[in-house]
Amino acid sequence: MKSYIAKPQEIDRKWYVVDAAGKPLGRVASQVASILRGKHKPTFTPNVDTGDFVIIINAEKVVLTGKKLDQKMMRHHSLYPGGLKETPYREVLAKKPEFVFEEAVRRMLPTGVLGRQMLKKLKVYRGSEHDHQAQKPEVLDLKY
Repeated sequence: MKSYIAKPQEIDRKWYVVDAAGKPLGRVASQVASILRGKHKPTFTPNVDTGDFVIIINAEKVVLTGKKLDQKMMRHHSLYPGGLKETPYREVLAKKPEFVFEEAVRRMLPTGVLGRQMLKKLKVYRGSEHDHQAQKPEVLDLKY
């Protein structure tokens, strides 16, 4: 029996909508990363982008459990000495909830060209409205 290897032109992609209101950030991000990667399909191939498109709505209503809102920090460095910038997640969620989701999912995807290609299929929106009605997205109920 031969192993099946997916070819980029043979992949059919679906669109899914995920409502993040009241759900934990990490659990939603890990399942979305799996869908973007294509691991839910029987035709999954590690070196080919076989995933689907995901739309996340209500990103500002996501939940962080415990004391993570105040204790967990979003860190980035300017690459200069003493250039570490830290911001609590409470402030980042208030200003840019889309960025919080994109970063959480990006860090769960492969690094390199393939991971960046997968991340382009993620669309995150602050409120409950999105611009992708023409694609007829299916509502996706996540397990958590």
